[in-house]
Amino acid sequence: MEFKCKKAGDECYGVKELTLLSEISQRLIQSKELKNDLSVILELLVKNLNAERSFLTIFNRQNSTIYIEAAYGYSSAQQARGKYDLGEGIIGRVVELARPIVVDKISQSSLFLNKTQQDLKSKDGEELTYVCVPVMEEGQVTGALSMIRLYNPFITKTENLYLLSVIGGLVSRVVSSKQEQVEELEVLRQKNKELESKLNDGQRPVNIVGNSGKMRDVYSLVNMVAETNSTVLIRGESGIGKELIADAIHYSSKRAKNSFVKVNCSALPDSLIESELFGHEKGAFTGADSRRKGRFELADGGTIFLDEIGDIPLSTQVKILRILQQREFERLGGTETIKVDVRIVAATNRKLEEMIENGEFREDLFYRINVFPLFIPPLRERRDDIPLLVDHFIEKFNKRNGTGVKRITTSALNMLMVYSWPGNIRELENCVERACILTTDDVIHSYNLPPSLQTADSTNTQARGGLMYTVEQVEKQLIREALTSTKGNIAKAAEILKVTERMLGTRVKKYEIDAWRFKV
Repeated sequence: MEFKCKKAGDECYGVKELTLLSEISQRLIQSKELKNDLSVILELLVKNLNAERSFLTIFNRQNSTIYIEAAYGYSSAQQARGKYDLGEGIIGRVVELARPIVVDKISQSSLFLNKTQQDLKSKDGEELTYVCVPVMEEGQVTGALSMIRLYNPFITKTENLYLLSVIGGLVSRVVSSKQEQVEELEVLRQKNKELESKLNDGQRPVNIVGNSGKMRDVYSLVNMVAETNSTVLIRGESGIGKELIADAIHYSSKRAKNSFVKVNCSALPDSLIESELFGHEKGAFTGADSRRKGRFELADGGTIFLDEIGDIPLSTQVKILRILQQREFERLGGTETIKVDVRIVAATNRKLEEMIENGEFREDLFYRINVFPLFIPPLRERRDDIPLLVDHFIEKFNKRNGTGVKRITTSALNMLMVYSWPGNIRELENCVERACILTTDDVIHSYNLPPSLQTADSTNTQARGGLMYTVEQVEKQLIREALTSTKGNIAKAAEILKVTERMLGTRVKKYEIDAWRFKV
């Protein structure tokens, strides 16, 4: 009668363990390549023990983060998602406490975070066991070794832990070396950031958040023009922070101690705008019970900010032109000529050139205010600023609402990074405020973000498993890559993929891919 090993099938489980340990030892002794690629050992581990997958994480003591250094059974994208804070999830606890953990059935465990987004059961629907042990070198935790295998009630927790701990001990020297390399790079990275910050601190206005290359160009221009008395025209889409740029120009100038008067031209009715800007004498019109100084007069010696100058009526544009040319005006209903020393900073989100062609804006006024044009790029063109802005808004709302939101998850941040932000920074601020209100654990998750940002990938609601699923995932990835390279142009993407525009349009609709998001 033939008996089979309940732990390993035909071959004795103990023999398989010894064979595995012997092969790993020989590889470590003979191969120098393992210093750069530990995935070979992880592959041996998976294949010899009939496991599903395995990975090795490194603990970076410089920033208290843990990330996947090598893996077998994971894609590069899945490995990139495998980042953990100290104490976070099973891996974070193993590293923090220097104690191993075994989870018999990961599908039933709340501790298993599944950041890599893999199936919690095998392809055949069987339960999976997760084993994680700390990797130690001279009494210090350098990382963690993890294995996911089919659940087998005949293999005890002690056996799972013992084998993986032995393997962890074999690779501990290599892992320690990896840890030192990572931490040295982190130190250099921090030093570079500090140097860059020192350089930018002398340039970046204190009231503005953002350190992207395009914004650094803007800061440079702000610093140059602030020292002068030249008229500035700030241009850009709505919601990008044109008023903050105007603030920076005034408070970086020699006029900083004098008045800074702001006028939202689009908010003033045509019948009152001249009175607001130039003031009026008593009895100038019905309701004018006393003399009143206008905004230009109040800004004498300082700066006046004309926001949305494109909305000023033509009749008022003539008077503004006179102030720009001669620095003088009369109040409504008055004859006294008033001279002022005022710097004008204007802003608009409208296309003034088209308005000139349509007779809606004076050409001579345009050339007078366009002395020093300053274009502020939209948020979609400076996505590197999004993480900094999110942190700033979280801190802002914590102070305002007395809350303690700590951070935003990687998946949620990724959603913010791919969105096109038609409402720019104002829309991002509203989005973060909403998420801060909805969170129940002081962490902003993807499901806390507005429905307009939700996608199948972010909510992890795709169909899983099988050939069709794999084919669909490959097809979606190819479509996304083509749309990225063509900036959302479906016709050009169809040419790259060698399909008709109609076929590609059908698949874009099927997979709910928003082509406009790639128009960056």
